[in-house]
Amino acid sequence: QVHLVESGGGLVQAGDSLRLSCAASGRTFSTYVMGWFRQPPGKEQEFVAAIDQRAVSRTYADSVKGRFTISRNNAENTVYLRMTNLKHEDTAVYYCAATGGLIKRTITEYNYWGQGTQVTVSS
Repeated sequence: QVHLVESGGGLVQAGDSLRLSCAASGRTFSTYVMGWFRQPPGKEQEFVAAIDQRAVSRTYADSVKGRFTISRNNAENTVYLRMTNLKHEDTAVYYCAATGGLIKRTITEYNYWGQGTQVTVSS
């Protein structure tokens, strides 16, 4: 089992950058695929990005490709989401999640979730 805690959210202006962090407990962080998801106000949760255990493979939602970068530091049990050129439509609660096996984009395939961090982008 892994416990996840996100941080780094806040209020920014359109065009700004922000980096989210997700700290994981336990000694098995390096065995998990890590993902970032978000839930915009009044909408369903959606996939943002995912990274495999060794940071060899990454996948992104089309809406963030080229602007967001997912990375991880297994020595520090942390996964990051670097967000640049933020847009108003990026406003959401951002969640990190963990799962085993191959890299995944589907919400229901992730077993462990953080509590979320709010990102608000003013236009």
